Amino acid sequence: MSTGTALATDPHVVSCTLAPRFEAVRAAREFTRDTLDGWGLGELFDDVALVASELVTNALRHALGQSEPSRVPAQNTPQLSAEALPIRISLVHRAPQVVCAVSDPSSSGPVAREADFVAESGRGLHLVDSFSRSWGWHPLAGAGKVVWALFDARADEPPLSADLGRHRRSA
Repeated sequence: MSTGTALATDPHVVSCTLAPRFEAVRAAREFTRDTLDGWGLGELFDDVALVASELVTNALRHALGQSEPSRVPAQNTPQLSAEALPIRISLVHRAPQVVCAVSDPSSSGPVAREADFVAESGRGLHLVDSFSRSWGWHPLAGAGKVVWALFDARADEPPLSADLGRHRRSA
């Protein structure tokens, strides 16, 4: 599971540090369910969890240099200190929006590949693009990056105009 959940002074900004192993994807989904349920936004779970799973999987595969998530060390790997753990998922609720963000140690930005519907991988960012209102990434000071996805949390209103742009990168 996760190595810990930290509630900031703002209950609408929560983060969870994930161990660099395959079980991190499940832990991210559980963290997402618990958080959205706590905010009364359980109806967003399917979309946000799918995106969270894709972003954490990408962090495991690409940022940590693992070509196959199954080759990430299993749960019986010795525990690392919290400072050494490189992946963090954060959820932010600012009505009427929810942001799911995953940070990792790689400074290389995500690259959407041409969809190959026969391949076993390579469609993750297309799913992120399809299930979120918008997504993007930002480099972090020093090293690393954060990849984020924005979701509408409005119950009875239609989504905002799609012409706001998709997958932006800011410097």
